[in-house]
Amino acid sequence: MYKQHYGFKESPFTLVPDPDYLYLTKQHRLALTLLKYGIDTQAGLTVISGEVGSGKTTVIRKIMKETGRGITIGLISNAHSLFGDLLQWILMAFDIKVQQDTKASRYKLLMDFLLSEYSKNRRTVLVIDEAQNMDVSTLEELRLLSNINADKHVVLQVILVGQPELLDLLRKPELRQFAQRVSVNFNLKPLSYSETAEYIRYRLQIAGSTNTIFDKYAVAAIYYHSSGIPRLINQLCDFALVYGYAEERQQLDLQLTMEVIKDKHSGGIFPKVTEENQEQAIIKALILENKNIDISVIEPTPENFNHMAISLD
Repeated sequence: MYKQHYGFKESPFTLVPDPDYLYLTKQHRLALTLLKYGIDTQAGLTVISGEVGSGKTTVIRKIMKETGRGITIGLISNAHSLFGDLLQWILMAFDIKVQQDTKASRYKLLMDFLLSEYSKNRRTVLVIDEAQNMDVSTLEELRLLSNINADKHVVLQVILVGQPELLDLLRKPELRQFAQRVSVNFNLKPLSYSETAEYIRYRLQIAGSTNTIFDKYAVAAIYYHSSGIPRLINQLCDFALVYGYAEERQQLDLQLTMEVIKDKHSGGIFPKVTEENQEQAIIKALILENKNIDISVIEPTPENFNHMAISLD
């Protein structure tokens, strides 16, 4: 809708994980480095965790895109509690046709595939996203599969990606053997204010814009209400661009951004800031001092209703 208006070649703030738009903060760069390290050193189990929308899946897509030809990657993109037969899901992740109707035959089919890849000097990596939804018995079965070696080499490497609940799950006494075998573990945290500003600038630039578009106060409000979560930043920025397009603006300020934020909250789905971190508190105070606007207030004010007329006729 608004691409031509702002001079974009594509929409900069889509919610679909796109490795081309991954802005490498210090921690995202470290997460990528650790993933590469885990793959290169044949780590049996790797765990990447983070809040919803923190960029975990985008990091995984990036590493999958950059892996060399000597690595075969299978992806289970949405694990859940009703997982069913793990072997069948793994076979499907590697595009192996499942015709065998017994668990033993499916196990043999997987072993044949893994050993065949190993004989070709290829490493096999299984990535499981939303792994916090898996149950204890499935994770234990996964641990046993990751134990399979050939000539002292691991033939199946496993990368688990999930929300913080995944760490709680792995701390359970029943999974202590699993936890002890995790070679690489990293938790992605939300972006800081400066990282949020660079993140927005970077995505606008990749989309083809040479303009700033969001002024510093708009960026500050977006950081405050997104808490630095990339997916929430994308939602607010995308809606702000739509509002700006509707008003034929090229630059988006605090007033328009707060209108977007209030409208998003009025829908009842966008999460409210329930606890400020230190940066959020400082930013709120600075904007209150410079603009006389309390950006934490998202309820409609009486002025918003001045245009409304009620009639019983």
